[in-house]
Amino acid sequence: MKKIFWGVVVILLVLIVAAVVILGVFLGDIVKKGVETIGPQITCVSVKVDMVNLSLLSGSATVKGLVIGNPDGYKTPEAIGVGTVSVGVDPFSVFSDKIHVRTIQVESPEITFEGGLGGNNLSKILDNLNSANKEQVEKSANTNQVTAAKPARKFQVDDLLITGAKVHVSLTGLGAQEMTLSLPDIHLTDLGKDDAGITATDLSRHALDAIFSATIKAVSNAVTDIPNSAKKITKSLGSLFGK
Repeated sequence: MKKIFWGVVVILLVLIVAAVVILGVFLGDIVKKGVETIGPQITCVSVKVDMVNLSLLSGSATVKGLVIGNPDGYKTPEAIGVGTVSVGVDPFSVFSDKIHVRTIQVESPEITFEGGLGGNNLSKILDNLNSANKEQVEKSANTNQVTAAKPARKFQVDDLLITGAKVHVSLTGLGAQEMTLSLPDIHLTDLGKDDAGITATDLSRHALDAIFSATIKAVSNAVTDIPNSAKKITKSLGSLFGK
């Protein structure tokens, strides 16, 4: 009897684990569809994902092939492309109103900066996110709580790290000057740590704002160095020809 009992227990455990793994696969597809549906709504640009792998047992997720498109009117095909985004989540919070994300690591994103310091593709997307956030706040304030639908899922992100970012710059104000710049690591912590948490729009806005600020600083420094580099080249040519 004991052997039969423990055999049944083992079989049940195997079935439970298998069910959790299968559920994780289906949830990955659901998350992918959600990103590709909600992303364009809050950014007003295309958002595509190749694959989302989700493990409920370990509380980990991997997003592969994330591509954020450019607003209308820009020539470059995309604003941001990321090969891999690794996410660590408290698995017990997945089905709650506030998802606790322990870590988000964005590895080697390829960023395109098209335009000028006064107006560009990244600032346009950031404006779209700010407008979406404002609309959400106003809608929430004007909604009758008695008839209100279930509130949007909130997030808490303990640690967001962006490493190895490259910016491909196309400056329209300098004769379509092109260059590639490296960004320092971007590290954000304790996002939505309070009871209220933050929405997906807020989380996206924080991340893009940090990328935008770092990009503007890098581009500004590079633009400042262009005249100095030109002077050095001219001086070198003058020396070469004995002038």
